[in-house]
Amino acid sequence: MADLNELLNMIPLDQLGAKLGVDADTARAAAATALPSLLAGLQNNAASPDGADALSAAIAQHDATFLDGGVDIDAVDTADGQKIVQHALGENQSALASQLSGAAGGGVDLGALVQKALPILAPLVMAFLAKKLSSSQGGLGGMLGGLLGGQGAGNGQAPGGLDLGGILGGILGGGDGAGQQQGQGAGGPDLGGILGGLFGKK
Repeated sequence: MADLNELLNMIPLDQLGAKLGVDADTARAAAATALPSLLAGLQNNAASPDGADALSAAIAQHDATFLDGGVDIDAVDTADGQKIVQHALGENQSALASQLSGAAGGGVDLGALVQKALPILAPLVMAFLAKKLSSSQGGLGGMLGGLLGGQGAGNGQAPGGLDLGGILGGILGGGDGAGQQQGQGAGGPDLGGILGGLFGKK
C-alpha cells in the first residue's frame, strides 16, 4: 500500500527549502507535517457524499502524470494550491499553525513553515491522489484512509506512516526532549492528536 513517504520522497527538498527560506532537512519536516495535515482535511471533506463527489471532481482536474519524471517546484500552480488548502482546511489553517508552532520548539516556527508549504504541496497531493485513485480498489474514502493510516500512533509516527518525530528530531537536535516523555516521538508534535482535535476524530 502506498503511503506518504512515497510522495515525500518525490519532493525536491532543496528546491522547497529555497522557497521556504530554510535548509533541506527543515523543508522535509515542514513537508512531512503539511502532507498528512492536508490529507486529513480532504478526508474530513470527503466524509459526506457531496463532499466526496466534489473532491473526486477536483482530483480529476489534476494531471496524474505531473509527478512523473521528477517534480519541479517552480512549475507548481500555487494559486491553485491555495484554493485546495482553503477548501481542505478552511478556518482550521490558523489553528493548525498555532498548535504546530507551540509544539515544535527548538526555535523552528513549524506552523509558519507549514502554512507557506501547503499551497506549494497541495497540487502535488492532488496529482498524487489522481495517480493513486486510478488504481485504488477501495474508492476515494478507502484510499485517503489508507494513506493516513492509523492517525498517528504514539510512537512519533505521524498519520500516513511518516516518522515525523524522527524527522523533526533531526532538525531540533536530539530526541530526548519533553516531547518524547509525552509519547510524541523525538521532540515532534503529536500531529495525530492535533489533527484529531481539529477534525473531531480521536
